[in-house]
Amino acid sequence: MAKTKELSKDVMDKIVDLHKAGMGYKTNPKQLGEKVTAVGAIIRKWKKHKRTVNLPRSGAPYQISPCGVTKIMRTVRNQPRTTREDLVNDLKAAGTIVTKKTIGNTLCRKGLKSCSTCKVPLLKKAQVHARLNFANEHLNDSEENWVKVLWSDETKIELFGINSTCHVWRRRNAADKCGWSRYLINGGGFMHHYIV
Repeated sequence: MAKTKELSKDVMDKIVDLHKAGMGYKTNPKQLGEKVTAVGAIIRKWKKHKRTVNLPRSGAPYQISPCGVTKIMRTVRNQPRTTREDLVNDLKAAGTIVTKKTIGNTLCRKGLKSCSTCKVPLLKKAQVHARLNFANEHLNDSEENWVKVLWSDETKIELFGINSTCHVWRRRNAADKCGWSRYLINGGGFMHHYIV
């Protein structure tokens, strides 16, 4: 049960003085009209900290409420590529104004860190060997044969668009358990994007 009222400093000092005089936990509350548990808590606090007043809390209170932290965690869990700026805008719409640094600290406190996505090579080793074997087999072919070959390999690289390097939020020391794949078919070319 939550504490309903706080005893005054004079009452707390009286409890400690009576305890020093040799009165026990049971007789002390009867004389002052307080509960046994309250008297016991005050005496334990005095034995530990050598003072009866409450100690001030350490550090400043959190700027983001527990409900806001839950909303941030849900957003990051569903969309790991969410940026801190997007999260700041979401909280601003909800009425809480914070900085990107505060968002980063909150996610770090919850065990998440910002990681660069895995970079998958454009060609795998098997594909490189297959193309090399094809080239070696047709090394001595004439130009008429090469005209008949249909060149269908199409590579699309975007440095600043959707495929640019981005960051994802991931738990610390988390193995690469799950990845999100994205397939695009643009202009006859087939592309595979892997995001961690």
